Amino acid sequence: MAQYTLNILRPSVNNLSARVFLRAAGLDFEENDVWGHTMEQEYLDKYAPHLTPTLEDPDLPEGTLGESVAIMAYLCNKHGLDQFYPTDPGERARVDNANLYHTGTFYPYLARATYPTLGFGQYAGEVGPSEASDELKAQAVKDATAAAAESLDAYERYFLRNRKFVGGERPSIADIRIAASLEFLRSIDFPFSPRIEQLRSDVEEALGDAYSEPAADVRGFVESVKSPA
Repeated sequence: MAQYTLNILRPSVNNLSARVFLRAAGLDFEENDVWGHTMEQEYLDKYAPHLTPTLEDPDLPEGTLGESVAIMAYLCNKHGLDQFYPTDPGERARVDNANLYHTGTFYPYLARATYPTLGFGQYAGEVGPSEASDELKAQAVKDATAAAAESLDAYERYFLRNRKFVGGERPSIADIRIAASLEFLRSIDFPFSPRIEQLRSDVEEALGDAYSEPAADVRGFVESVKSPA
């Protein structure tokens, strides 16, 4: 029996970052695809927010932990994986800053820009899932795409300034998180800057199959929505 169980949805970039990390870290885990089961009572009893990914570990206070960044940080702290999550206060703050900027600013724009094409449910209270006209929804996607570009430009100018990765010379959990998210932007043929494209490529090159193997699930899904049968 594996030490950890990671509950996942294969097409998701939020899940991809945790899937990549556990492989790159060489941890003993098994994946459990819970597509279509997150609202069942068995899953809700483990994690009431009914989101993925979730990590099952009896050492956790509730036995289950959600959110990809929280999962990666927890496992780094537990196993002393300083190469992914530095212990130096300033360097760790930099990684935390990048992850919080990703979650609070960049990803909401990405979701609004790509979820209509990907066929994913959108945030309640916004234009996408409302009864607004198709014209307004199309404008919302256009505006979100522009905002995603602006936030990536800021990410590049601040977090990648004079650095190969946010983590310095090797990928941190922040680099894994942003690289995974970029995969969804390919669904709308997003115009990546050369530096952001290089970051994604560098993360994959540095991590090898640990990145490429689970990323194939996301890439296959993206291609299927871009070129429906």
